[in-house]
Amino acid sequence: MKKRFFPKGRQVDQDLSDQIADLLGNDIKRRDLLIENLHRVQDHFGCLSKDHIAALADVMKLTQAQVYEVASFYAHFYIEGAPPADKHCTGLTCSLFGKGTGSGVPCVGRCDQAPVHMTKGATLPDYIPYEKYCYATLLAYKDQGEEILKQLDQANLRGLGGAGFRVADKWRFLLNAETTPVLVINADEGEPGTFKDRHCLETNPHKVIEGALIAAHVIGASDIYLYLRDEYGPIRQMLQAELPKITEAGDINIHLRRGAGAYICGEETALLESLEGKRGLPRIKPPYPAQAGLFGRPTLVNNVETLWRVQDILQNGPEAGSKRFYSLSGRINKPGVYEAPIDITAQELIEIFGGGMLAGHHFKAYLPGGASGGILPAHKANLPLSFGALEKHGCFIGSAAVIVLSDHDNIKSVVQNLMDFFNHESCGQCTPCRVGCEKLSHMLHSDLDQELAKEVCEVMQDSSICGLGQAAPNPLLTALTYFTEDF
Repeated sequence: MKKRFFPKGRQVDQDLSDQIADLLGNDIKRRDLLIENLHRVQDHFGCLSKDHIAALADVMKLTQAQVYEVASFYAHFYIEGAPPADKHCTGLTCSLFGKGTGSGVPCVGRCDQAPVHMTKGATLPDYIPYEKYCYATLLAYKDQGEEILKQLDQANLRGLGGAGFRVADKWRFLLNAETTPVLVINADEGEPGTFKDRHCLETNPHKVIEGALIAAHVIGASDIYLYLRDEYGPIRQMLQAELPKITEAGDINIHLRRGAGAYICGEETALLESLEGKRGLPRIKPPYPAQAGLFGRPTLVNNVETLWRVQDILQNGPEAGSKRFYSLSGRINKPGVYEAPIDITAQELIEIFGGGMLAGHHFKAYLPGGASGGILPAHKANLPLSFGALEKHGCFIGSAAVIVLSDHDNIKSVVQNLMDFFNHESCGQCTPCRVGCEKLSHMLHSDLDQELAKEVCEVMQDSSICGLGQAAPNPLLTALTYFTEDF
């Protein structure tokens, strides 16, 4: 009888190993599919026990430590326990309207429905399917790279995921790449208060994909990876049905990948690590993704709405670049996603689109760019919500997630919620962010030493590896500037 070799450590259940091998099928040993495989195992068995981890490591020819470190990094993998049957969102907007039942989870991107209580099972969105969409813009422009870049320049299109880098310039970095580039669609919008990318994908997903295919033709990419946050399960089901229908993709391969609950993976290099089946730890730059990104290939990373705007500009002219989507939520009558000029003010958003303040509430403050964008008082609500207009006030527009607060809200409590979120989501790789987020969160729940807090914030801003640690202090610093009475 042939003896099976067992590595040191936990013994492998051969029957379980065979079941997982049958479940995963082809490409089972591909390292980059580890996160996908963890999802499939958990979906099938209901959890990820140590026996499941050992068996998966066995069939993928990885060490148990490699599998465990990835599984334990992401919030949506449940080791030695089944996922909760119901859960409530603890994001800022939902917290304004009371705590729900079940397990608490960070912002789930449905702030327009606050307070959000989620149960298993969801319906597919009412979207425009492939049969009713025409890829005419792609067919008209796919061989006109210079003209496309010219129109994006004229429209002054900037990245709409948060950083605001000029899109045409970002694409030009890859025009003379030594190896075939790859395009990554960042659909992992985890910024509390942000749900505009969900709106794009739930209503007209093919407009996003057409923009991505246009970008792929310009830079010469052979592969497109769409990294979708795990909270958007119905969108994933819809894309799984729609992507195989796109004959216009030609020789460009479109890969759908599933996130696993990690805000840090919104940072582009952490996202690339996750796509390679690893923990989402931001990379040290340089090299930049355009030089050596996914699998070492030159990589372009664009946000969902950015690619939506690419298609819109080419179809309707450069003036289409003067608009963007705003995620509007909080103490207003009509929360939702609204398309408006890039220089609109928060006051105009509230009055024109938001239906005004809730009855009995008076406008006190607003967050112009989600959790990391800072907090401004109501008397500064006439500032344009455009790139570069808010920085001198300690804020930035970021993903254009505008959360409206009223006189019913204590700003210190608001900052506590935001800092608790950053503390939970810090990847822990660099000391300034790991220790700083924990320290500030602890201080906010006790007597706040403002001078010490400001010193911690300065260290985080100056020395954190990525944008999470650099931006996490913004809510506290702006609150101490404009709302000292609440402290």
